[in-house]
Amino acid sequence: MTSTDWSEWHESYARPGSGLGDRLSAVRAQIVRHLDATAPRPSRVVSACAGDGRDLLGALARRSDAHRVTALLVERDARLAARARETASELPAQVEVREADAAWSDVYLGAVPADLVLWCGIFGNISDADIQQTVAAAPQLCAPGAEVIWTRHRGDPDLTSPIRAWFAAAGFDEVAFIAPDAARWSVGVHRLSADPRPLEPGCHWFTFVR
Repeated sequence: MTSTDWSEWHESYARPGSGLGDRLSAVRAQIVRHLDATAPRPSRVVSACAGDGRDLLGALARRSDAHRVTALLVERDARLAARARETASELPAQVEVREADAAWSDVYLGAVPADLVLWCGIFGNISDADIQQTVAAAPQLCAPGAEVIWTRHRGDPDLTSPIRAWFAAAGFDEVAFIAPDAARWSVGVHRLSADPRPLEPGCHWFTFVR
């Protein structure tokens, strides 16, 4: 169990100079790009450690075709999950918020394979070994050609190069890597080019360390 108050932590998105607002904008831009590229087909989205869902739900709030999206948001914090449900209730998209530990594969039963997987705010809070294990499991959540959007800080140690290599080893092609020179954050996007894999129940992929 971590000691971080994640509901309070999310208030940093509105704090000038935190960098989180810029990262959020970059993530939303990639969500919009993906939805534009896949329109008008239905799209299934999964967001792990979704917080209050402001990345996906914020992007959907600006779209006239949000009704074609079916999404699962997984968030352990009860306050954040409640905020996500409240926001989602005002959208035409079909959004389910599961208050659960996103590290367990069983949480995603019935919601995958997905066309878009969001792993934002995870890789900076788990061990290197757990990141590699989670990336290796990514094809279990993906439909053919699905994309994964992830984030990671570039502070010491900067693990973004190994993460990108781990995605390649797991059968993904890189779509984008956004890493502004003046910022510490980064946003990566990878598309599955290998065959998807069936979801393995009972697997625990990562543990938060803060």
